[in-house]
Amino acid sequence: MSQPNTIRILVVDDHPVVRQGLVAMLEEAPDILVVEQAENGREALAVFRQQQPDVTLMDLRMPQMDGVAAITAICAEFPAARIIVLTTYDGDEDIYQGLRAGAKGYLLKDAEPEELLWAIRAVHKGQKHIPPHVGAKLLERMTSPELSDRELEVLQLITMGKSTQVISKALHITERTVNFHINHILSKLGVEDRTQAVIVALRRGIVSL
Repeated sequence: MSQPNTIRILVVDDHPVVRQGLVAMLEEAPDILVVEQAENGREALAVFRQQQPDVTLMDLRMPQMDGVAAITAICAEFPAARIIVLTTYDGDEDIYQGLRAGAKGYLLKDAEPEELLWAIRAVHKGQKHIPPHVGAKLLERMTSPELSDRELEVLQLITMGKSTQVISKALHITERTVNFHINHILSKLGVEDRTQAVIVALRRGIVSL
């Protein structure tokens, strides 16, 4: 049984080795107890309903339901949920989407254990934890031109290696319209060709492979 001041943690990550290592590290802290683990967003939502942990550590890229979708669903049902994104992805779009979904903190998996513990305790108290480099990337995202839904669809297909003709058929638009969207994408990303657009979009977390 946990003590009155114990912080109850839910760990969500699709890699068992990562989860086990994280749990082992967390449980060395006297005020922290990992009450449950989940391997994808869908499972995380179900477990959250059962356990209602004090703080949830959430990965972003997972099968079935990704981290952003899980955070959105949990916060819609439990507005007071305290969630920290813990991921390997530091693109400005990843950061923006995670925090916009309702996360109270954002950390990379290479963070020092002391920083993770500090973040957990801070978020548990109702504070936010956004490291300076994460804040800088968030500011970059906030001041960058936003791609429209259609431009995101086109960009994702470009990332998959699809030609203008294939994109045209897939989205039921003319090739001229596809090229119109591509020109807008290149301009907004500040690049000169499709290859550069894909590189920048992947680095920033705008699209994924």
